[in-house]
Amino acid sequence: MLSLRLPRLKFQLSFWAACSMALQITGAGLLLATQRHSAFAKKTAESGIHKIKHVIIIMQENRSFDSYFGTFPGAEGFPMRDGVPAACNPDPTHGGCVKPYHDTQDANGGGPHGERAAIADIDGGKMDGFVAQSESVSRGCLAGSDAVTVCTNSSISDVMGYHDEREIPNYWTYARRFALQDHMFEPNASWSLPEHLFQVSAWSAFCTEHNHPESCTNALQFPGMPPDLFGARTAAAFGGESRIVPPGTRPIYAWTDLTYLLHKNHVSWGYYVVKGTEPDCEDDSKVDCPPVKQNARTPGIWNPLPYFDTVKEDGELDRIEPIENFYEQAHKGTLPAVAWVVPSGEVSEHPPALVSAGQTFVTGLINAVMKGPNWNDCAIFLSWDDWGGFYDHLVPPKVDENGYGLRVPAVVISPYAKSGFIDKQILSFDAYLMFIEDDFLNGMRLDPKTDGRPDPRPTVRENVSQLGDLANDFDFNRRPLPPLILSEHPKTDLVVTDLVVTDLSVKYALWLVGMIVILVIVWYLGVKRNAARSDSAHITDTK
Repeated sequence: MLSLRLPRLKFQLSFWAACSMALQITGAGLLLATQRHSAFAKKTAESGIHKIKHVIIIMQENRSFDSYFGTFPGAEGFPMRDGVPAACNPDPTHGGCVKPYHDTQDANGGGPHGERAAIADIDGGKMDGFVAQSESVSRGCLAGSDAVTVCTNSSISDVMGYHDEREIPNYWTYARRFALQDHMFEPNASWSLPEHLFQVSAWSAFCTEHNHPESCTNALQFPGMPPDLFGARTAAAFGGESRIVPPGTRPIYAWTDLTYLLHKNHVSWGYYVVKGTEPDCEDDSKVDCPPVKQNARTPGIWNPLPYFDTVKEDGELDRIEPIENFYEQAHKGTLPAVAWVVPSGEVSEHPPALVSAGQTFVTGLINAVMKGPNWNDCAIFLSWDDWGGFYDHLVPPKVDENGYGLRVPAVVISPYAKSGFIDKQILSFDAYLMFIEDDFLNGMRLDPKTDGRPDPRPTVRENVSQLGDLANDFDFNRRPLPPLILSEHPKTDLVVTDLVVTDLSVKYALWLVGMIVILVIVWYLGVKRNAARSDSAHITDTK
C-alpha cells in the first residue's frame, strides 16, 4: 500500500513544481512584456512633436517679409524683371512710382500699420498703397530721457526699402541653417496690441464684465486699452471707433487665453519683458510718439497678460517676468514649457529703433538658449509682430473679419528643424498656439464649445482650413543639429546718417538755441526799424 502511495506523492510533487515553474515563467514573461510596453509607450510619447519640451516665441516688431527676406534665395520674395524688382508703388507726393530698393540705413521710418493702413496698403489686392500711406502722416520721433534714439525725420518715404544679408547677416544665417517660413502672416490686419492679444489667445476683443467671456465683442482695431498708454479716451484714428472711459481705467480681458489651458493641464509658462519703452503710438497712424515705460510689472500693449481675468484668477501674475530671469533659466536649463519674449522699444526694430540693436538682442537670446541644456529639446519661433507699414507684395488670405494681416518674417530654430528648408504653407501666429496645444495639451483648442469658458469669438483660429502645421518644419528622425553660436555684434553694412539724439534735453536745448536766435533776429530788426523811424521823425522836425 505504501509503495503505491509513494509514486502518487512523487507525481503530485512534480506536478505542483511544474505548475509553480510555469507560473514563474508566465509571470516573468508578463513582467517583461509590461516593461517592454512601458518602454514602447515612453518612446512613443517622446517621439515626433513630443521631443520638443520647450517652445520659445521671440516676437520683434514692425517688419514685412519682403523688407527682410525679399531677396532670399528660394523664398517667395520680390517678383523680379531683368534682375530688378518689378513692383512700383505710386508716389502721390512726388509723382511717378517707387520700386523696392536696397536700404543700408540702420534707422528706418516705416509707415502707419493700423486697420485703415492695412486696407489701404493691400488696396483690393493690388498691394500698391504703401508709399501713399507713409506720406500721409507726420514723421519723426521723440526720445525718452534715458534712451538713445535715432530720428529719421526724412520727408522721403522708406517703406519700399529692404535689407539683406549685408545688414542682417545673423537673421539670414538662421534662415539658412534652420527653417524659413515665407508665408507667415500676422493673424490680425492691424497693429501691435491686437496682435499681442492674438498671440496669447487667438482673438482681440472688447469686454464689459470681468469673468464673463460672453460680454466680449470682436475688436480688430480697438480692444480694451492699457491705461498707461491711452489715459482717458481714444482718438477717432482707431478705425473710426471711439470709447470714452474714465482716466486710469483698466481694460477687461475676460475671454479665454492659452495660459488658462496651460494652467488647467499643469504646463509651465513664462512671459518675459525687457525693461525699457514701448514705441507703438497711441495713434497708430503716426510714426512718432512719446515713450511709455515697460517692464515686468507695467502692463502695456506688448504685455497684455496682466489684464486677463484667467491669469489673475489662476494666481499666475508672477509668470510675467523680467528678461534677466530668462537668461538665468536658459543657463540653468529651467526654462518653462512655453515662453514668450517681448523686447523694449530700443531693441525692438520698431522704427526708429536700430535694426542692429534688435539683431544683437535676438542673437543674445538665441545664444543663451543654445549654450544651455534646454537647446536639446526646444523650438524657437522668431517673428515680427506686424508689417510696420513696409512693403510686401503677397496678398494676405482672408479667414474671417479679423485677418489675416500682412506677411511678416518668421524663422524656426531648433535642433530638429529641417536645415535649409523654406516652408511654403500658409501660416499665422495661430500656428504657434496650435503647435503648443498639440505638443502639451493633447490637441485641445481655444474653442468655446470645449474649453469651459464660452466666449463669442468668430473663429476657432487653430482649426481654419488654410492654416498649415508647424510640425512640417521639423525632422524628428534625424540626428539633432548642434548649437550655432553667432556674434552678437556682426559686421554689417548698416549706416546711421541721420541726427542722433542721446538725450531729450539735448533736443530741447537745440530747439531753445534756435528760438533764441530767432528772438535775437526779431529784436535786431525791431531795433533797426525803430532807429529808422526815429531818424525819419528827426528829419521831419528839422524841416
